[in-house]
Amino acid sequence: MYRLLFLFSLFISLNSFAQKVKVACVGNSVTWGYLLPNRETECYPYQLGKMLGDSYEVKNFGVSGATLLEKGHRPYIIQDFYKEALAYKPDVVIISLGLNDTDPRNWPNYMYNFIPDYHKLIDSFRQANPTVDVWICKVSPIFSWHPRFKSSTRDWYWQVQNAIEAVAKATNSPLIDLYIPLHNRPELFKDALHPNAEGAAIIAKTVYAHLSKDWDGLRLAAPFSDHMVLQREKPLSIWGKANAGDTVVVSFMGMTVQSIASPSGDWMVTLPKQKAGGPYSMTVTAKEQTAVLKDIFIGEVWLCSGQSNMQFPLKSAYGAANDIENASNANVRLLNFRPVAETNAAAWNDTTLRMVNELKYFAGMWEISTPQSAKEFSAVAYYFGQSLSKKLGVPVGLVLNAVGGSPIESWIGRYELEHSPKVVDIFNNWDNNDLVQPWVRERCKQNIASASNPLQRHPYHPSYLFEAGIEPIIPMAMRGVIWYQGESNAHNKEAFNALFTEWVDCWRSRWKEELPIGYVQLSSLNRPSWPMFRDEQRRLLSARPRLGMVVCSDLGDSTDVHPTRKKEVGERLALWALSECYGQKGTLLSPLFKSVEYKGSEALISFDNAKGLRSSDGKELREFEIAGEDRLFYPAKAVLKGDKLSLRSSLVLKPMYVRYGWKPYSRANLVNSANLPASSFTTEY
Repeated sequence: MYRLLFLFSLFISLNSFAQKVKVACVGNSVTWGYLLPNRETECYPYQLGKMLGDSYEVKNFGVSGATLLEKGHRPYIIQDFYKEALAYKPDVVIISLGLNDTDPRNWPNYMYNFIPDYHKLIDSFRQANPTVDVWICKVSPIFSWHPRFKSSTRDWYWQVQNAIEAVAKATNSPLIDLYIPLHNRPELFKDALHPNAEGAAIIAKTVYAHLSKDWDGLRLAAPFSDHMVLQREKPLSIWGKANAGDTVVVSFMGMTVQSIASPSGDWMVTLPKQKAGGPYSMTVTAKEQTAVLKDIFIGEVWLCSGQSNMQFPLKSAYGAANDIENASNANVRLLNFRPVAETNAAAWNDTTLRMVNELKYFAGMWEISTPQSAKEFSAVAYYFGQSLSKKLGVPVGLVLNAVGGSPIESWIGRYELEHSPKVVDIFNNWDNNDLVQPWVRERCKQNIASASNPLQRHPYHPSYLFEAGIEPIIPMAMRGVIWYQGESNAHNKEAFNALFTEWVDCWRSRWKEELPIGYVQLSSLNRPSWPMFRDEQRRLLSARPRLGMVVCSDLGDSTDVHPTRKKEVGERLALWALSECYGQKGTLLSPLFKSVEYKGSEALISFDNAKGLRSSDGKELREFEIAGEDRLFYPAKAVLKGDKLSLRSSLVLKPMYVRYGWKPYSRANLVNSANLPASSFTTEY
């Protein structure tokens, strides 16, 4: 009798052990697989089932057009698939609803029902199977070319996402974020809403990783390698990926701190502020995996970014041969994020196009400054770093992330651009959009000419370089940013005004810090729009605090957009940094127009940073002009009166406007006691 009972019990146990784990994927058309050519085998539930293996059974209960809201235009809870999902009594439920709730028929009228309706849906599955694991998803992206994006979807989408987070917390349901892995992959969304098969695979991989806790083990984020410099006197964030739930231990300078990897595999530790010094080592462990980083210094870290004049290598700079020969300096470290392909006038191959789409555009490791590493590094950044190292006597780390030809919009986050009333349309019809410089559009077309995907991405596209190059290094502690960019936006100073402030706000909000930013005003070049653009750059100094601008109009070349005298540019940026960030006193900045007073036929101009005003060449001051009410400008004789400048012209009896250096290629010659050139300006607008 006992033997029979034992055998029966063993049979029941083995049968139970062999039973597959039932997974129900509940959702809308994204779950169902709308627009997929082979929906049955390309939809994310099917791909998830293949990843989970034979011990799981995954069923697709998605319904195209379904809403979470019970009073929505197509409530999920009245669909047959919902009833079938309940009857299935799943062990695991993955819920991804909310996209269709952004419809104007739904959200404005019933938004306050969303959270209680979501609770009811979760409760219904828990009643069907009290041991069920319910996972809920923050929904996949809706992109800016969706027809209702600005009118409704953009704002309501984020209200839906916030509501989903609240539901997850209140119901103790683990959360899977489908926005994060897909928001920077717009090329996978032909209609701005539904992912293709590759996008569905990313959803499946994301869900799989959450269920299995497998995030490919321990990895450190992009900024961390041997020879790195960490920012002194600021809390230090060290972060990366690990399998969910793993304890990650970081040992550094006798300190040991730890973090538990989140369900999404993210971990981060924060080390306390440290004084300059080194070399040190860092050990990072997670289970059986260990990473050891050596030759680490604490010092000053600067991000050096922009387009080709920042990327311009030291080996091509005027007079750099001797500097390259003497570039060995263990106190200067270089992190050169090199692009997988330059944006030259050539079509890229399929491998490059794929890597660009996958955001694998940059790669780099920290290196000690040597003749070999320095000659390939940014000339402006190199001279900037060498100047700081000599003046401060501490290690300096320079992070270079610059791409030739890149417009400023490519360096701004997608969320920020999408929510900017002035420039949100920069995403739309990009190939024919006047917000984008024609040269930029044409070069992009050349590079991606062989792409099969009409949504192929390019580094010049809005947000691309932020997503590929800047997001991976946030929140790396640093002192500030130096920036040389604008050539690819000089056709439209009004658009640049909006884009520049969005860029500053984006980087500062993402770093959660008012990072000081020093930027280079465009040099002299025979391009008609450049005087207006340079003046716009000057005016933007007052748009946000802790901005600095260095003037290099005296270093330009009338026919070459890449002037080779980079040493002076880097050193002028260093002077700004010493003033702004390190408390050095003295005349360290260029003269800037402050105000003008009109007295009869005289215009009397005041400048900031005006100590020792003079001409740079000992000749008369030139390129000053005045105009009356008619706004017809005439050359004016400029005479110094202490730290002010008097302008007169026999052709203008009652001046009302003044300007200086108002030529594309300027030979204006006003400097101060530090021999720093004055910025061109106009008072006309």
